[in-house]
Amino acid sequence: MLLEINNLNFSHNPDKPLFQNFNLKLEEGKIVALAGESGCGKSTLLNLIYGLLDWQDGEIFFNGTKLLGPKGNLVPGESEMKFVAQNFDLMPHSTVADNVGKFISNINLAQKKEKVLELLDVVGLQYYAGVHPKYLSGGQQQRVAIARALSVLPKLLILDEPFSNLDFSRKIELREKLFRYVKQNNISLIISTHELQDILPWLDQIIILQDGRLIQNDDPEETYTNPYNPYVARLFGEVNIFDEEERRKFQISKFSYYPREIKFNENGMDAEIMESRFAGAHFWNKVKCKDKELIVYSDKRLEAPVKIAL
Repeated sequence: MLLEINNLNFSHNPDKPLFQNFNLKLEEGKIVALAGESGCGKSTLLNLIYGLLDWQDGEIFFNGTKLLGPKGNLVPGESEMKFVAQNFDLMPHSTVADNVGKFISNINLAQKKEKVLELLDVVGLQYYAGVHPKYLSGGQQQRVAIARALSVLPKLLILDEPFSNLDFSRKIELREKLFRYVKQNNISLIISTHELQDILPWLDQIIILQDGRLIQNDDPEETYTNPYNPYVARLFGEVNIFDEEERRKFQISKFSYYPREIKFNENGMDAEIMESRFAGAHFWNKVKCKDKELIVYSDKRLEAPVKIAL
């Protein structure tokens, strides 16, 4: 087991504990998403794992070794981990290449240069090697920090919202190269995010936090298909939530239906079209059925009354 957290208790404020008897296990070589709404404890948990915060009770083991946190480490942080937080801590007067190569040995400079360029290619910054960080955007600086963290091939890489500063096209480019690189090099990855849909194809495991509680810990397909509660379902984007009375009215057992799960069927229930809007890969529709407004996706613009089936 790569990481094991047992009965962890932590609080920023003694009157309002965040983690109480928190338990978690992570296997080696996995890409794991840590998800949940802002304020649920994602960043705090990452800081605890990396050793930047002291916990009140409980134990954290990494690769079989008990971690001590800031109280036991002269230099905060764990040697076999790398953590890229939302402040990137780059050397402002050094080039991008020098920042990325900060932790790489100078014994073989040609080999070091080759490694730096390889890492810059992983994060899509191969043409910025000679540029200083102050001339880069926030998203570019973040990618430099990720490349620098990868340079030492850590056993565990921790990324806190790594795609938050990237535009969509850069996000697509980075996520595939990054996830392939960590898999090829057997680097375990924990990535906190509030955009699960963007990285779902590459995940091995999804951990959902809600107010400091671990409420679901499954593989991506199980988490998406069988969310524990409406909170989890909403983390995947638009979703239709049904309360108990509505479930009886529609004669359904599930409490959540994603827009693509609602189909148009001649034998279905009558629905009134309220809106039908072009949304790129699909049309976004709002329909009313049995006095409930539902979001439904379709391949073409809806016209006239329709019949739907859940």
